[in-house]
Amino acid sequence: MRSQRVGRMRIPPRYAQLGADLRGCALRGDVSLIDGSRVRGAVTLRRTAVQPCCTIKDYFMKALLESLRSGDKDLELARAIDPARLPEHIAIIMDGNGRWAGRRFLPRVAGHKAGVGPVRVTAETCARLGIKVLTLYAFSVENWKRPRHEVETLWRLLRYYLNQELPTLQKNDIRLQVIGRQDALPPEVRRELDATIDATSSNRGMTLNLAINYGGRAEIVDAVNSILDMARLDGRIHTLKLDEDLIATSLYTASCPDPDLLIRTSGEMRISNFLLWQIAYAELYVTETLWPDFTRNDLLLAVLEYQKRERRYGGLSASKGSPARAALDEESLQPALHES
Repeated sequence: MRSQRVGRMRIPPRYAQLGADLRGCALRGDVSLIDGSRVRGAVTLRRTAVQPCCTIKDYFMKALLESLRSGDKDLELARAIDPARLPEHIAIIMDGNGRWAGRRFLPRVAGHKAGVGPVRVTAETCARLGIKVLTLYAFSVENWKRPRHEVETLWRLLRYYLNQELPTLQKNDIRLQVIGRQDALPPEVRRELDATIDATSSNRGMTLNLAINYGGRAEIVDAVNSILDMARLDGRIHTLKLDEDLIATSLYTASCPDPDLLIRTSGEMRISNFLLWQIAYAELYVTETLWPDFTRNDLLLAVLEYQKRERRYGGLSASKGSPARAALDEESLQPALHES
């Protein structure tokens, strides 16, 4: 089945009914397309006085709901999620493979093998939810310190995942990207990565970032060095001034919004050199669940917890920032000021 279009937006085959329904809405005058711009498969809809209508995000939620059967324990959780308040970008530190294997008296590599399934489930669920970006911490710059046979097993598992999961990526309109220092990867791994990136490059659904040979400090160093290199080439090195925007646009993730939600499995309370710049205002969610045991249920619980939180970005909440509350605070301080 070929892709369909609404305005200039490309609708992947699995959402063929979406294209038909939206065209019908537009013809009835229920909705109008504001700009029709292509933003990873999303489009903005404006509600009119005729009647409220569906949005693209609602349909992606519908894709998840339709994949759940009646009686499925995840169905109630999925229905509780507000599609208007989804995180745009979810980042996950996939931790606990070694402990999972150790508790079963298995070698560490068994834990890594068991961790492949949750990657598939998490990516597919996020795509069906309507998440724009999912970033998974697969291999850090520090992981080279591990035993050689474990590192080689990780590369074999990555190649296996890329080969086996390409149909799933295509089915869900997922575009693969890699962040990290790819030059240091084994040649056969780079070839597989490049092939999968190329095969999914025209997909416009969710972006899946695999952080491989990645470190947050290394990323910032690489960003600054690239800025300096460009300034030297342009002859601007003596007048160069660094600012946050310039560094942000030079990071590996320059094309993506910053993470809204950072999930860490295995209960460890640390960031582990992951997306240090980008998670400045991310909501942190730590679960005791080890990564091989991480399920769709765990992911939905994390999203629901995220939706309970009030994101202030260094400011005040709506109630605390109101003029009435400010006047009340000032009034309560008057006795103390007089006493002093």
